[in-house]
Amino acid sequence: MKDLLEYALRPARQTDGEDLACLIDIAGEGIPSWLWAKSAKGGQTPLEVGTARARREQGGFSYKNAIVAEREGHVLGMVLSYPISSADESAAADPPAPIVPFVALEAKSVGTWYVNALAVRAGSRRLGIGATLMAHAEKQAIDAGFDTVSIQVYAQNTGAVRLYQRLGYEVAASAPVLSHPCQPYYTGDVLLLLKPVVPNSQT
Repeated sequence: MKDLLEYALRPARQTDGEDLACLIDIAGEGIPSWLWAKSAKGGQTPLEVGTARARREQGGFSYKNAIVAEREGHVLGMVLSYPISSADESAAADPPAPIVPFVALEAKSVGTWYVNALAVRAGSRRLGIGATLMAHAEKQAIDAGFDTVSIQVYAQNTGAVRLYQRLGYEVAASAPVLSHPCQPYYTGDVLLLLKPVVPNSQT
């Protein structure tokens, strides 16, 4: 069992694009692949669209914003995070229904270090990888001069909510889920959780 707990964190590479696409689709409960399917061209699969986006040099969903947990060359999980300095007006103009609540809450996250996605593959859960990745994102926030980390989650995803609350995150706002075709058909609210972060030692 011990060897299952051995993994390392590293910055994502461009070659991790497919792993990152799979993981962000897990984090987004299928919404990313639904959106990718709508923009696919020339016979592309949704995963191919997502992989291409993950390999971009710029944008929120870029490998440059991701940290992965790896064991023996296999990516087990990732956290995608970056600062939000202003509301994304282009996204807010006319977003598809599934992301309306997320866009609304993102506008309330301005000035924070935003965890866009946290995901761990099914076979690697309950090993503390998610908590370790979140701790790394919080360190990134501190190193970049931010004092608050934000993350969004479906209220009905009770396991994720419990994890974040255990890590010190508190609900700051919510937005109702709109009807959409993406599994697992969550209803209720999307929650915005915040956590103040400070350096481990003050000088």
